Amino acid sequence: MSPRVLLFTGKGGVGKTTAAAATATLAARRGLKTLIVSTDTAHSLADALGAAPGEIAPGLHLHQVDTQKTMERHWGDLQDYAKGLLAELGLDEITSEEITVLPGAEEIIALLELREHARSGTWDVIVVDCAPTAETLRLLALPEALDWHMTRLMPMGRKIMKFVSPLVRGVAHVTAPGDDVMNAAERFHRGLLEVRELLTGDHASVRLVLTPEAVVLAEARRTLTSLNLYGYRVDAVIANRVFPAEGADEWRGQWVAAQSRLLAEAGESFAPLPVHVVPYLPAEPVGKDALAAVGEVIYGDSDPFAAPAVEPPLRFSADELTLSLPGADRADVDLARKGDELIVTAGPYRRILALPSALARRRISGAVLRDGVLRVRFSSGAESDIASGADDPGSDAT
Repeated sequence: MSPRVLLFTGKGGVGKTTAAAATATLAARRGLKTLIVSTDTAHSLADALGAAPGEIAPGLHLHQVDTQKTMERHWGDLQDYAKGLLAELGLDEITSEEITVLPGAEEIIALLELREHARSGTWDVIVVDCAPTAETLRLLALPEALDWHMTRLMPMGRKIMKFVSPLVRGVAHVTAPGDDVMNAAERFHRGLLEVRELLTGDHASVRLVLTPEAVVLAEARRTLTSLNLYGYRVDAVIANRVFPAEGADEWRGQWVAAQSRLLAEAGESFAPLPVHVVPYLPAEPVGKDALAAVGEVIYGDSDPFAAPAVEPPLRFSADELTLSLPGADRADVDLARKGDELIVTAGPYRRILALPSALARRRISGAVLRDGVLRVRFSSGAESDIASGADDPGSDAT
């Protein structure tokens, strides 16, 4: 059985690491074998839990990514080729090694290791403390973006290499990539696709952590839209550092009033998702006991480890594509059709969707964004690009 996978993200400084650690500690206290891992290079999890990586409590394991070791396993052949190529061009070994470190390697390796842990059958719950929202969105968009390029370039690349390898060696005096390098790239590609399948599956969801501040709330709304665009389910929101109203003096009373207004706004923005409220604590919760107590406060009587109740954001029917984009503004949503692909843009983010064969052969008859749901309708006949008017998601055409 697949483990329950919970990802925590939010704007930097809102307490996402605390929320993730509290959730993992609570899971272990309830008898669930739990792994907590971070994709954030800051590695603040160990500090929050007050423990070194390993089994830090009965049933609770903290994992810290060994980037170098795992990089060699997943990326070794490609990196060796790149280092060899740079050496042939005259760069020294240390410089070549520094240049060939994959940008964002630690976060990507954490995702690949997450897939391995999920497949091991060891864990009931895996909690992932993600990087701040912008980095998380780029990371979660990577598997599908890489798939788009690899699907098109890899077969062509293999054919080209057969013909140009002798030319490259003879003219440029450098070694062309062989089958081992191509195979390594394909393994890396498959691994990231499996990560995406895991994180968009029925046992995974994202929890957004925020503080009741206008700027933070605005970013959380955009993050919810973007996560849905890429197909990731968000099943809860955690509002952290909320001032208690009891016994408030004039200064704190102003904060209470402002936060109450923003919490009401958050409830409307994220409905029907639950918004779990965490009071501003008198001291920073460090250590397993303090974190378990925070976990109890966050979730109350609800079951935080039940399967997500929300539907997957992207759904297909016989003649319609439905994509949930909560909070999306019509002016920020755009559609384009290119062959059997539908390109959806929401704000600064874009997703290229490969249409199923049953819809890829049909033309688009209309599109509408209403109540946070984008519906694209297909009719019989030849395909056509998105046009103005009825096919404009900014219109109310039906």
